[in-house]
Amino acid sequence: MAVEFSLEDHVATVTLARPEVHNAYDMDMRRELQAAWARIRSDDEVWVAIITGAGERAFCAGQDIKGPRPNAEGVAHGVFWRGGADALVAGLATDKPLIAAVNGLAYGGGLEIALACDIRLAADSARFALSEVRIAGIPGAGGTQRLPRLIGRSDAMRMLLTGKPMSAQDAYRSGLVSEIVPLPELMPLARTIAADIAENGQLAVRAVKRLASLGLDMPLSHGLDFEAFVSGVIRETEDIAEGRRAFKEKRKPQYKGR
Repeated sequence: MAVEFSLEDHVATVTLARPEVHNAYDMDMRRELQAAWARIRSDDEVWVAIITGAGERAFCAGQDIKGPRPNAEGVAHGVFWRGGADALVAGLATDKPLIAAVNGLAYGGGLEIALACDIRLAADSARFALSEVRIAGIPGAGGTQRLPRLIGRSDAMRMLLTGKPMSAQDAYRSGLVSEIVPLPELMPLARTIAADIAENGQLAVRAVKRLASLGLDMPLSHGLDFEAFVSGVIRETEDIAEGRRAFKEKRKPQYKGR
């Protein structure tokens, strides 16, 4: 298997596992990733997901250009039959929180997977690049759209137009990642953050993610109206009543997602 999937305490871990080629993806890995994304979305036992790479050198080096091209069937087939040009990450559209634990190189589609996550953590040895222009291509899984929205336009355009990598330290400075740590501390940190999220009321967690995501494409006034509406809906849930009782009784709440 090119993709490993594990689940413990409502936290799924998806590991890209082709370390012999820096976890570069081929057509088989793409299919396995789509299956992993589908399980994250559909499995009620998954509340949070961590995505990482096998080994100590790479998160994902992008497409394995030595293998067959993923869109060998033609552009129209890829866009209209397989679900879009960004099919590599399209299935990651979910209200469940996603954490990228970038343990090494995150190039091309590998970086685009990380960009589709909510929280990005990195080993201090990690490097980030959208290097497609160096082989006369362009990022095709959201890189040109997500990167400028996440970091400063100048940093984003420098990466997109030169194709040259950014260090973990510069990624932290630009806001591409929220924390950098030595590699041995990376997965423990990711698991700690995932556990903290999993302890919270999951209806509220997913509502917050949806509000924050959709609000970026709304005028502030519309986003505030949407937030007020969702706040009223959440206020009527069983979970918020349980959270208040647990707080008063100084105990851990038992949320049920209702």
